[in-house]
Amino acid sequence: MNRIELFQELTGAFGISGYEEEITGILKKHFGDRVTMMRDGIGSLIAKKSGAAEQPKIMFAAHMDEIGFMVKSITKKGFIKFLTMGGWYEGNLPGLRVQVKTKNGMVPGVIGQKAIHDLPEEERKKLPKVDHMYIDVGATHEYDIKEKLGIRPGDPVIPDYPFVQLANKDLCMAKAWDDRVGCALLVDLLNNLSAADHPNTVYLTGTVQEEVGLRGARTSAFSIAPDIGFALDVSLCRDTPGNDDDSPEKLGSGVGILIRDSTMIPHTKLRDFVCELAEHNNIPYHFTSIKGGYDTGVIHITKYGVPSLAIGIPTRYVHSGSSIISLTDYEHVLNLITLIVKNLDAEALKNILI
Repeated sequence: MNRIELFQELTGAFGISGYEEEITGILKKHFGDRVTMMRDGIGSLIAKKSGAAEQPKIMFAAHMDEIGFMVKSITKKGFIKFLTMGGWYEGNLPGLRVQVKTKNGMVPGVIGQKAIHDLPEEERKKLPKVDHMYIDVGATHEYDIKEKLGIRPGDPVIPDYPFVQLANKDLCMAKAWDDRVGCALLVDLLNNLSAADHPNTVYLTGTVQEEVGLRGARTSAFSIAPDIGFALDVSLCRDTPGNDDDSPEKLGSGVGILIRDSTMIPHTKLRDFVCELAEHNNIPYHFTSIKGGYDTGVIHITKYGVPSLAIGIPTRYVHSGSSIISLTDYEHVLNLITLIVKNLDAEALKNILI
């Protein structure tokens, strides 16, 4: 399977928070017998790739869940009231195509609200409210969706947008880059490590429920007790209209290295170690920050503390139905994390901890 096919498989998979089994199966298939695998108690997948030494233990976390929705209730007329799962901007929701996963299979639908023609002038100026929206899966007065389709409260819902390679072939658009791009990096990193020695033990970890509170990272980090922790995730692009034209956070700008988020201040010596590797190997990078948080937010406070850093792939339109990444940026991130593993030995860890 080539990289584009891997992207298609991962981004096309169904997996909101708490429903990550399909992605788990994909990762297990690609990891194969090259690693030792286990699951923690809430479902995170931990794949151990042994190297020349048991330590340092390096944890790479990529969350398997995507943002989505959950069926809350069904009205008498057959419209679905829903809950958001993860951080959504309400302005992105009306008209969003979705799929509801039921016990009988997948059901297509669309998020609707009152037509603009019927909205009072003052209401048009405000963001729509989730409580005023619904999912329409083909409701009519003669069609009972509960009986016909088997939809029930608790059923998960995802955006319905396929993977597309844009006319600019370096750019790829899909749902769920956050964080299936990190999951793809786990697969490609293992491919690189399978052909090379490394002076440590690597834990490739697909975490669950990141979008609702970094939950899988907490339990899996406790299981691993890593010496070093990395989150592999998306980072923000600020290269579109309305943003600062001088921002370095743009498609094609290489690796995004976190300097701060709402959950963690990265370990400065680990950050410097990674930046020096990038500079010595001509890998472009830039610094970034966000108001949210990455899996490292809980990894770094595991047990006695774990030096941690979040590494991101610049992504446009994060937390929407479709977002865009650059293949060139992906390659730069993959090259950097491969170099991290090859160079992070016991002596390097000692220098980071001093």
